[in-house]
Amino acid sequence: MLPLSLLKTAQSHPMLVELKNGETYNGHLVSCDSWMNINLRDVICTSKDGDRFWRMPECYIRGSTIKYLRIPDEVIDMVKEDAQAKSRNRAEMNKNRGGNSSQNQNQRAPRSGNRNSFGIRSGPTGGGLGNGGMRAGNSGQGNRPPMQGNKLRK
Repeated sequence: MLPLSLLKTAQSHPMLVELKNGETYNGHLVSCDSWMNINLRDVICTSKDGDRFWRMPECYIRGSTIKYLRIPDEVIDMVKEDAQAKSRNRAEMNKNRGGNSSQNQNQRAPRSGNRNSFGIRSGPTGGGLGNGGMRAGNSGQGNRPPMQGNKLRK
């Protein structure tokens, strides 16, 4: 189970967030992103010492400041069920794909023709060009052969 999939499932559920500085935030998860930045609503913030409390309608917490998250067990169970359903679907897709792929491979027509030094096919299925697939102005070089080594041309 991946942490971000857990957070996506936990949206609109209550959670507790403890920061690295010791403060805690209790609220309902509104949203999260791929950096684990989160938005909470109906938040109660508790100081590091536990002697001061603040009530906020909403707050934003940067993911890099989070020490840990407490999420209800029901959310964890929902994620497990989703993961099992996805693995079942993948197994069915692979099973179905396995039968069709052998048929598709047998239906392919074999390729013929040779490739020249530019990777262009010549021959019956090639570019249809009588000069082995070379066109004037191809790759900005005209009909010149490719350069050999590091020699400079004069």
